[in-house]
Amino acid sequence: MISCRTSVEHWAMTEPFEIAREVITDLPVLMLTLGDGQGHIGRAEAAGVDYDGETPQSMAAQIASVLDRLHDALDGHALMQMLPAGGARNALDCALWDLRAKQTGVPVWRSAGLDALEPVTTVFTIGLGDEATTRRKLREARHYPMLKLKVDAQRHLQIVRMVRQEHPAARVVVDANQSWTRALLDELLPGLVELGVELVEQPVPRGQDAQLDGLLSPIPLAADESCTDSASLAALAGRYQYITIKLDKCGGLTEALAMAQAARRLGLGRMVGNMCGTSLAMAPAFLVAQGCTYVDLDGPLLQQLDRATPLTYRNGVIDPPVAALWG
Repeated sequence: MISCRTSVEHWAMTEPFEIAREVITDLPVLMLTLGDGQGHIGRAEAAGVDYDGETPQSMAAQIASVLDRLHDALDGHALMQMLPAGGARNALDCALWDLRAKQTGVPVWRSAGLDALEPVTTVFTIGLGDEATTRRKLREARHYPMLKLKVDAQRHLQIVRMVRQEHPAARVVVDANQSWTRALLDELLPGLVELGVELVEQPVPRGQDAQLDGLLSPIPLAADESCTDSASLAALAGRYQYITIKLDKCGGLTEALAMAQAARRLGLGRMVGNMCGTSLAMAPAFLVAQGCTYVDLDGPLLQQLDRATPLTYRNGVIDPPVAALWG
């Protein structure tokens, strides 16, 4: 049998991180370690899906309910039958990938069928705030080539205008986190086009995506909260042009890779995202990033501390994870 150990960790943000639905100052995550009888261990981290009520404690309880089924031959596809999509399955799945890599000496990227891992460029996220704070953050972020701006129903175009004043060369993605309506989106699109925004993430509330029917948006739209796992994709095609894949939502690397393939078949572009977290949470998503147009794996850049063997970030460029971290 495979042994399993869980614990709760807290990672402080560098400063309060505000989005349309909440302000984060401290990120609680579930840390999970799997072991075999030969001394190999696999590790993973999950923040879970907070807006679905997931907490480290609820994820740990889900994992505890399947401990007697963690046999030596377990794989990610079997896990998908044991647990629903979400943070608990993500932690187990990613730790299992890491464990198998440590047991066999075969890196995860090779087992996943990738030819190699190449560096990727992540967005750097600017949270909501007052004008002085936002302008300061934009000036401090001038070495990042692409920014993701958190916006809401009141603060939107003015934030993009600040970017054009403080970091005019930046490529820009905006993320409304479900805070807009179709009417507001229609009103804002001309200004967003004029300001050079190239992607709008989750403008309307999930479950209300039909608002987007018939919209011929000049800027691609990406489904985030409305996009969970592969089963959610068919309803998004025709309303969105991109999907945002997050391992905490879909339940691990196994499903994330399957989602990427399904999205390609449906003609949907791909963005890989995160629920914040350390380099240990970003490392499995780095494999998904290899096939994505947009990469949002800046979680560690928003936190005070990181793992002992972190990912290397250079002006937004992320190098592949080393085996001592994961995979």
